[in-house]
Amino acid sequence: MAGGLVALFDDVAALARMAAASVDDVAAGAMKASAKAAGVVIDDAAVTPQYVDGAHPNRELPIIKKIAIGSIRNKLLFILPVVLLLSEFLPGLLTPILMIGGTYLCYEGAEKVYEKLRGKHAERAVPAVQQGAEAEDKVVRSAITTDFVLSAEIMVISLDQVIDETFWVRAAILVVVAVVITGVVYGAVALLVKMDDVGLRLAQRPSPTSKRIGLGLVSAMPKVMNAITIIGTFAMLWVGGHIILNGIHELGFDPIHDLIHSLAGAVENVAVIGGLLAWLVDTTISLVIGLAWGLLVLAVVHPILAKRGHHRKTETAKQNTSDAPGSTATTKDDSATGL
Repeated sequence: MAGGLVALFDDVAALARMAAASVDDVAAGAMKASAKAAGVVIDDAAVTPQYVDGAHPNRELPIIKKIAIGSIRNKLLFILPVVLLLSEFLPGLLTPILMIGGTYLCYEGAEKVYEKLRGKHAERAVPAVQQGAEAEDKVVRSAITTDFVLSAEIMVISLDQVIDETFWVRAAILVVVAVVITGVVYGAVALLVKMDDVGLRLAQRPSPTSKRIGLGLVSAMPKVMNAITIIGTFAMLWVGGHIILNGIHELGFDPIHDLIHSLAGAVENVAVIGGLLAWLVDTTISLVIGLAWGLLVLAVVHPILAKRGHHRKTETAKQNTSDAPGSTATTKDDSATGL
C-alpha cells in the first residue's frame, strides 16, 4: 500500500513538473510574442483615447470598459479560433496574411507621416462631443470595429513567434497574450484618460506642492498623448517593415534579408553597445522599408478613396438639395399635384 502511495506521489510530482515546464513555456512564449507585437499595442493605446474625447467624465471609464470587453471578445471568440486552425491545417497562409497585415501597418504609419508633412490632421473616427446612450453605443461599436483590425494583427504577429510550439501550447500562449495585452492597453488608456481629472483635483488642493503637481499633469497630458502617437507611428512602420522583410525572405527572396544581417553583424561585436547597434541597424532599415512600402500603397489607395469620398459627398449634396424646402424637385412635385 505504501509502495503504491509512493508511486502515486511520484506520478503526481512528475505531472506537476511537466505542468510547471508547460507554464514556463507559455510564460516565455507570451513574453516573446507580446514584445514582437509591441508596435501594434502602442498604436492601439494611442488610437483608443479619441473615442472618449468629449464624453462626460462620468462616462469615460464605462465606455473604456465596454470597448475592453469587446476587444477581448474579438481576440478570444473570433480571431483566436481562426488563427489556430490556420496554423494547424494551412500554415502556408500565415505568411501572406501576416504580410497583408504588415502592409496595413505600413500604410497607416505612412499616412500619418504624410498628413503630418502636409500640415493636415486626420479626421476623427467619431465626433468629439456626442452625448446620450445611442451616441455612446455608436462610439463603442466604432471603437470595437477598429480594435478588431488591431487585435487581428496582434494575434497573428504573436502566433508567428510561437508557431513551432504544439497546438495547445500555442493556444495557451495566445490566450495569455490576448488577456494581458487587452489589460495593459485599456488599463493604460483608462489611466491616460483620467489623468487630467487627477491633475485638476490635485490643483484644487490648498497645498502648493499638490497644485504644482496637478497643473503639471494637466499641462503634460497633451504632450504625452502626442508623444505616444509619434512613438506609435514609428512602431507601426518598424513592425510593418520587419514583417514585410521577413515575409519576402520566407517566400524565397533573400538579398535584402542577407544585407541586413551583414550590416548588423558588422557592428554586433562592438564592445558594450554591439547588441544595441545591431538592433538599431535592423530597426532603422525595417522602418525605412516600412515607410517606403506604406507610401507606395498610399499612392495607389488614396486616389481611389478620394474618388469614392467625392462621390459620396456629391450624392449627399444632391439628396439634401432634393429634400430641401423650395427645391426644384419639390416644386415639380407640387405643380404635378396642383398645389
